Amino acid sequence: MIRIKRPYDDITPRDGVRILVDRLLPRGKKKEELKISGWYKELPPSKELRLRFHSPLDWREFKRLYFDELDQKRKSLEPLIEHASEGDITLIYGSRDRKHNNAVALKEYLETELGNSS
Repeated sequence: MIRIKRPYDDITPRDGVRILVDRLLPRGKKKEELKISGWYKELPPSKELRLRFHSPLDWREFKRLYFDELDQKRKSLEPLIEHASEGDITLIYGSRDRKHNNAVALKEYLETELGNSS
C-alpha cells in the first residue's frame, strides 16, 4: 500500500518504507527526525511546473504535465516502484494542501504503474 503523510504527522509502524519526495527538507525538521529510508530529490515537479501550478494551472493539467515529467525519469522511479511492489511505503511531502500536491500525484502515478506491471 502507498500512503502519503506530511513530515509533521505521527510516524507509525504501518508507514513501512518512508520516502521524502520533496526537493528540500521540510521547515523545522531534521533528516534524522523524519525516519526516512530514502530521499528522492529528483522526483518532485520541475521548478517551472511548480511555479505554474501556483498560477491558474488546474489540478488535472498539473498532473498531466507532472506525469509527462515522471515518464522522463524512469530510471529514478525504478527503486520507488520496487519498494512499492514489495510492501508498504509512505511518501513524505511538505505541502500544506493535503489534496493537491506532488505526493498525491506521485501516488496516483505509482499505483497506475504498479497496476500496469501486474
